[in-house]
Amino acid sequence: MQVVKVTDKEEPKATPPLEVVPAARPPAPAPDPEVPATARRRSFTAEFKRQVLAEADACAEPGELGALLRRYGLYSSHLTTWRHQRDAGELAGLAPRKRGRKLQPRNELAGEVARLERENRQLTARAERAERLVVLQKKVAELLGDPLPPPPPELAPVPEPPPARTRRRR
Repeated sequence: MQVVKVTDKEEPKATPPLEVVPAARPPAPAPDPEVPATARRRSFTAEFKRQVLAEADACAEPGELGALLRRYGLYSSHLTTWRHQRDAGELAGLAPRKRGRKLQPRNELAGEVARLERENRQLTARAERAERLVVLQKKVAELLGDPLPPPPPELAPVPEPPPARTRRRR
């Protein structure tokens, strides 16, 4: 046996269909949700900065400045920075600065120093080759039993001074 519950409520009435009102303008296309592969820093021209600052200075009503910032996609910190730049010097402060390491002024003597160091290395290598040849000649002369004459006193090697003696602490 089945039990059926009876209520005094009326059946819900159907609501009339809503009228479709055409929009004043077509909806804007959805922005691309993809993030670009490389982020790109925004840069603003001096003329654009001047224009925005002039419009910002003309804003008198509450909310006008916020609307201006939203319209251009800016932050209030942009205006603050640009105002400081403008006060420091109209054109120099508003011109975009080059990012990165600043170039060092070129030293006029750097080329001469590099040339002299290169020449010094070449001469040192040549002197070392000559010393090795002299040592080889001495060995050959010794093997043949024909000793070389002693070098003149001005070409004799200068003996190294003995190391300084240090006192030991007790």
